[in-house]
Amino acid sequence: MELQLPRGMSDTPPEEKILRDELIGLIRKTFEAYGFNPLETPIVERWEILAAKYAGGSELLKETFKLTDQGQRDLGLRYDLTVPLARYIGMNPTIKRPFKRYQIGTVYRDGPVKLGRTREFYQCDADTVGVRSMLADAECLNIAADVFSKLGFDYELQVNNRKILNDLLAKVGLTGDAAFEALISLDKLDKLGQDGVRKELMEKKIASEAIDQALELIQVGGNSEERMKAIAMRIPESEGLRELRELYAYVDAPERVIFTPRMVRGQAYYTGTIFESYVRDSKINSAFGSGGRWDNMIGTFLGSKEQYPAVGFSFGLEPILQELKMRRAESAEGLPKCVTQVYVIPFKAIVKEGRQIAQQLRRAGINTDMDLAGKGISDNLKYANAYSIPYVLIVGPDELVQSKVKLRDMRSGQEEMLSVEDVIVRLRTLPS
Repeated sequence: MELQLPRGMSDTPPEEKILRDELIGLIRKTFEAYGFNPLETPIVERWEILAAKYAGGSELLKETFKLTDQGQRDLGLRYDLTVPLARYIGMNPTIKRPFKRYQIGTVYRDGPVKLGRTREFYQCDADTVGVRSMLADAECLNIAADVFSKLGFDYELQVNNRKILNDLLAKVGLTGDAAFEALISLDKLDKLGQDGVRKELMEKKIASEAIDQALELIQVGGNSEERMKAIAMRIPESEGLRELRELYAYVDAPERVIFTPRMVRGQAYYTGTIFESYVRDSKINSAFGSGGRWDNMIGTFLGSKEQYPAVGFSFGLEPILQELKMRRAESAEGLPKCVTQVYVIPFKAIVKEGRQIAQQLRRAGINTDMDLAGKGISDNLKYANAYSIPYVLIVGPDELVQSKVKLRDMRSGQEEMLSVEDVIVRLRTLPS
């Protein structure tokens, strides 16, 4: 038997898992700072939920992993965290709104594999259900700005509005299903180029003149303000443009918010604001986060024409982690190899006392490991060094006579004789 992983899947070794957990912790704290509460939903959903009209859309459905249980029921692995949230609200329609939830978990897509994009990946979502105001949309962008700023990224937040796109397509005679089919193809502009998109649109029986006009309209040049003015010349009464200007009034870093008329976001459920985030100096071309407004999906699940306004943002953990790993590889910092702060090395004759000291440190909130194999001092120091454990505590008979232990800083090599109480104070105040 050959031991290998399925394509697009990967193990997460300890040093990467530690970094992932640090990143998730930062994102979780940011979500909670904005008043979002946690929610968990199953990885497996009923196929009809994932395939609903206002769920991911036909293109995303092609990448969905399909399953059948022993009762021959059609199921699928979730491809995002938005559809499960809509299903949850649909099953709990009396929930008090606004309902602000965040969810951090794995999603699955059987799509192309490249740097920063795998088939099992984490999403970190924050969504607000029950608010129409652009304040909720701006809050999504402000959360993204906060996280990327804390990570030290030179980022930009690209924004558009599906209403603007629909109005532009209506100008060239494309409405309803024809407009959505056009959007699916226009979303591939970066991947296929103009000629590839034009060919695909012609295969969908869209007139050549309409194609040329649509491509021209969504690729208007200039900065964000110039683009908005140019678009306003064509669709002056657009509700999407009004919403976009309102959005700009509420964001914390408007200079980093770039109006991008060519940005589509392929999911069928988007109804208004859409956004994607990128790191400007990164080798990774994938979006580091994305989201938008999805006002129709919950009503669809309930079989109701009533709108349940909703908007959210999702961080893509994989591209962010890849970026952090590349940056640390280029610096002297490197990846953390373990979470241990101190390694206790007791002499063989006083293992019992060494264990008691280790427990004392743990109860004081210090991550503590201990030699369990009875190795010598030299081998234990090599072990601690291999895992980059910052401190070692040597517990020997001479030290115990003085009611002290020897604390060794593995980075500097300096040693001090301290009481266990002083060790606790020192490790709480020094960087780990």
